[in-house]
Amino acid sequence: MTEGTKIKIESLERFISDKRELELRTQRLSSLSSELNEKTLPSEVRIFKALADTNRLKIIKLLKEGELCVCELTAVLTTSQSTVSHHLSVLKNAGLIKERKEGKWSYFRLSDGAVIEILNQAKLLIDE
Repeated sequence: MTEGTKIKIESLERFISDKRELELRTQRLSSLSSELNEKTLPSEVRIFKALADTNRLKIIKLLKEGELCVCELTAVLTTSQSTVSHHLSVLKNAGLIKERKEGKWSYFRLSDGAVIEILNQAKLLIDE
């Protein structure tokens, strides 16, 4: 636990007068805090930032049905090839898609089922 976390936990004393309750909540917060992995957070942020763009989300949804080349994605998105390539680069750097080259053609697909699961979970939140 960092010093900053300790100070914030100690500030709970102002709000929780029961010593036993304070001890339980402090233990719980310490446990929760230790689960925050500072090494993986930047990668997780990169994934969510990649998904936070309309065109990139469209690309992900298109790739749910299988592999597509840049020219197919450009036709569907009705945007320039360079813009589509930029979005593909962001998605690839976030680990959400994979690229396969065949001659001068580049084909893209989703990395794994976890990407589809993220979309399914988002849909559940929308439907609530």
